[in-house]
Amino acid sequence: MTETLTPTETSAAPQPAFSVLFLCMGNICRSPTAHGVFRHMIKAAGLGTIVHVSSAGTHNYHPGKPPDQRSQQTAARRGYDLSDLCARQITHADFIEHDLLLAMDWDNLALAESVCPPSMQHKLRRLTQFCREHDVSVVPDPYYGGEKDFTQALDLIEDACTGLLDHVQRHLHHKTRLQESEGDWR
Repeated sequence: MTETLTPTETSAAPQPAFSVLFLCMGNICRSPTAHGVFRHMIKAAGLGTIVHVSSAGTHNYHPGKPPDQRSQQTAARRGYDLSDLCARQITHADFIEHDLLLAMDWDNLALAESVCPPSMQHKLRRLTQFCREHDVSVVPDPYYGGEKDFTQALDLIEDACTGLLDHVQRHLHHKTRLQESEGDWR
């Protein structure tokens, strides 16, 4: 990951008002689940056209593969569709294009920090920092576990995404008020 920091071709399109990237190791369990959950929440909140959601892995273990079947099944039971998502590895462009990059655990946060330009480190956080109901520091990787592990991961992700939605809504409200006040000065 030493290529020059430049936006990807997709950045030529109109930029969203806010963009979030969820990050785990292989981008087949936790981060695509968070991607699907948050995408569902922002659409329900009427923000689907102005908030962009994506996910990636710190490792390139499963490029182009769909989310783990167990993640898809657990999410589907609660009304979240992950079937259109494909695994990919984080790129330098992600640090430019996203307002927040949210890691599922300390290891993936550290890996992201190690390749993130210093001027963009402030964008990196753990998803669980947005939890409201659960007092946890990470979303445990359910990959080697069973159904209860995937359910626990989804519970934590839903909780954190609820807090994240509030954060994004406050940010957008503040941004709108700033733009309105700037218009008053013209």
